[in-house]
Formats: sequence, C-alpha cells, structure tokens
Amino acid sequence: MLLIKTSRDNLLGPLQAVCGIVEKRHTLPILSNVLIEKNGDQLTLLATDIEIQIKTHASGAQGDDKAAVTVAARKLQDILRSLPESAEISLTLEDKRLQVRATKSRFNLQTLPADDYPRMAQDKSEQTHLQLTQKQFKSLIGFVQYAMAQQDIRYYLNGLLLVVTGNEIRVVATDGHRLAYASEALPDNLPRTEVILPRKTVTELSRLLADNDDALDIFLAPNQATFRFGSIELVSKLIDGKFPDYERVIPQNHNKVVTLPRSTLLQSLQRAAILTNEKFRGVRVVLAPDSLKIISSNTDQEEAQEELEVAYEGEAMDIGFNVTYLLDVLNNVSVDDVEIRLADANSSALITVPGNDRFKYVVMPMRI
Repeated sequence: MLLIKTSRDNLLGPLQAVCGIVEKRHTLPILSNVLIEKNGDQLTLLATDIEIQIKTHASGAQGDDKAAVTVAARKLQDILRSLPESAEISLTLEDKRLQVRATKSRFNLQTLPADDYPRMAQDKSEQTHLQLTQKQFKSLIGFVQYAMAQQDIRYYLNGLLLVVTGNEIRVVATDGHRLAYASEALPDNLPRTEVILPRKTVTELSRLLADNDDALDIFLAPNQATFRFGSIELVSKLIDGKFPDYERVIPQNHNKVVTLPRSTLLQSLQRAAILTNEKFRGVRVVLAPDSLKIISSNTDQEEAQEELEVAYEGEAMDIGFNVTYLLDVLNNVSVDDVEIRLADANSSALITVPGNDRFKYVVMPMRI
C-alpha cells in the first residue's frame, strides 16, 4: 500500500520535528520508532518517550484508504537525509516492511504494529488557555533555560517554572546557585496557574519554535501542558513538585550599580576564564571608583587581570563568582548593555537589562 509520494524535504521536515525526543536506546524498542498514520490524504507522524509526545503531518498522501505502522525513526531520518534534496520519494507498506524508494535507491525497513505504540492520554480536566507569538515564547525561554538544573536530586529544579498571573506570563529557572527570571505581558486577564515544564520539553520547544509572529497556543492542565503551533502539537507531562519562592530570591535594594557593554564584559570574562581553577572556575570582581577589575588565578600560580572603565563612584568592593554563571547569562541575553547591582561581598548579584524590568538574573557569590 502506497502511504505517500512526495519530495524529500516535504517528509524530512516533519520527521525531524518529531525525532528530537526519540531516544537511541530504549528499554521499550517501539519507543525508538515513529508512528506513521495515513487517513486518506492526511499523513500523521507521531513520536513519544512517554513523558513528551510530538505530532505533526506531511502532505502528499494519496487515495482515501487508512493505514498505520511504526518504523525506526532515526534510520528513516538518516535515509532521507542521505538522499539528494530534489529527490522524489515514496513510502510503501508491504508484508510488514516499509519500503522507501527514491530514484534508483530502495530501502526495506522492519516495522512494528501501530496498535502496540503507546500514546499519551489527553488531560481533559479544566485548562488555562493562552496565546502568544512563537517568537515571544522562544525569546522568553531563551532568557532563562540555561539556568535549569541538570539531574539535580531536587527533581523540580530540572525544569522551568511557568506562571500565568493576571495579564502576565513568567518563566523562572534555577539550579540553586543562580536564578533567571523573564516575563511578558498577555492580552487577557487569566487565573493564576503555575506549572513546571521538564527540561527536555523546554529544549524541544526552543528547537521547534520559529522566530516569527505566528500564533502559539498553550493549554495548561493540572498534569499536562499542550503547545500547538504551525502543524505541530507537543504534549508534555509536568513535574510534580514545589518550586522555590523566586520572588524572595530576587534582591530589591542593592545600591552599588554598574552599567557595562555586554560584549566588552563577555570578552573580558572569557579571557579571564582561561586561567581559572578548572574545578572551581572562580573569578574576583574588584569594584572601585571608575574601575572594575576581573582577576583570576589557578593552582599553577598563573594569574589574569582585566580592567574596565566604569561610571562608579561608590565604595570599593571585592566579590567572587563562578565565571561560568556570568558567561551563561551574557551569552544568552542579546542586548547592548547590562546592569550589575551589588550590595556586599556575601550577597548575591542582580544582573538586569537597563530600562527593562522584565528580565532578572541572580547569581550567588563564591569564596575565592
């Protein structure tokens, strides 16, 4: 049975959209597969890892019959990638095998029954629905996702807090050493809703969302979040846990304020980072009138010093930071200038964007 006949890119694009969540090695072999369903001239592709499910469709199916099959997602993707861009391809189901044809190439792939493929049940309970542009949400998660924890025993930190409150959406990420916060205005007043999205879901959304003004619909249920944009539907389980009180962590009254060009500070920190201790990655930030010095050293008694001119008239101060945490924020916030607010050597630093109270980054000091 012919499932689809189309150009290579017409099938490769949708397949790549769903393949990101497919694990190479899985305890359930069928989870390495993609579910391909034909219903008349609609061809649907679906992949899941039990926690996340992504569904999209490709055009080019022919006839009005129905069929469904699962096939190794990565193998099919690798085959399509290896074919010429202009190739016309066809997928045909024959005797429990999927045949891929393109010009003079032919591949026969093993399949597993579609009935055995696990699907995530839709959470039908009451949902909060909000709409943003894809660009807005991609930008929001870009501001904070680098601050998520990785495999922390406090599992609720291995994700991103999404808060809807009134006419505002907030996203927050923290690993216990630093915290990133960003917000965006919403057109409607919505009931307060808080969910924690898993790290993998955030990574996939960042990969799949386009940098344009097309609509993104978000549906938040108690145990599930659904994102619909373009021809893609992503459904994700939520992390069940209590996220730290981020509002308490963000400093309010730091009185030592320095504004610096982001790229100048980034390059200085990158140079200083070369001679940091490989394990602790610490740099000293020494603030004095009209001057900010960045000093690093390592166990080989090597030292680096960078000096920047700043408009600062307050008292002198010497504070240590993990340089990686500073580099992360500067690499992920594409603005001209950043503002650093400090209190004393034992208090966290607040990094913001001048004239923009919708982004805040808090980083704890370290003893050096």
